[in-house]
Amino acid sequence: MIAERIAAVVIGYCCGLILSGYLYGKVKHVDVRTMGSGNVGTTNTLRNLGWKAGAVTLIGDIGKVFLAIFLVWLIFHKSHPDMVGLFEMYAGFGAVLGHDFPVYMKFKGGKGIASTGGMVLGFCPFAAPISLGIFILTVLITRYVSLGSILALISLFIQVLFFGRAGMFAVPDANLTEVYVVFGILAGIGLVKHRSNIARLMQGTENKFGSKKTENEV
Repeated sequence: MIAERIAAVVIGYCCGLILSGYLYGKVKHVDVRTMGSGNVGTTNTLRNLGWKAGAVTLIGDIGKVFLAIFLVWLIFHKSHPDMVGLFEMYAGFGAVLGHDFPVYMKFKGGKGIASTGGMVLGFCPFAAPISLGIFILTVLITRYVSLGSILALISLFIQVLFFGRAGMFAVPDANLTEVYVVFGILAGIGLVKHRSNIARLMQGTENKFGSKKTENEV
């Protein structure tokens, strides 16, 4: 069923190309890529265009993952009822890739945290409370969005390993390794996308949420 997996990723990737922050900025006749950190994700949009723009971007970045998962379910739930859960995961994965590496922006997109959150809600919602709690608590205590994002990603991967072994995914046991690999790749991409933030955190020069400079975009 390699073709089905590829189709799911492609469908997800196409949905991921809907960059809400960029589109919102265009409606307002600005290019968010020229503002703040230049990132098209939620935090940079929030900081430069306001709370409304940030909310629209967040909802859009999460919603497009749900759209991808729904489309794949619609296509495969009758023909492959036992595998549709796995295909939905690949759709979510593709949506995050589309957000992070949009072809029409020379593969320079967001950092995929909000989109990964959408994938979590769509594929393994029981992992959301801990990851979201860690993110919020970290940001409240340190005001570092980047640190909250990094810790949330790490916690998500650990939870996926735990929940997989507990048999909580709608995926055949024989395919659980694929789940671990995909979420491992997502965590790896997220960490690589935050490599400059990690360097600044280690140097003590990372900007805090609420500061005038904007580097910690989601």
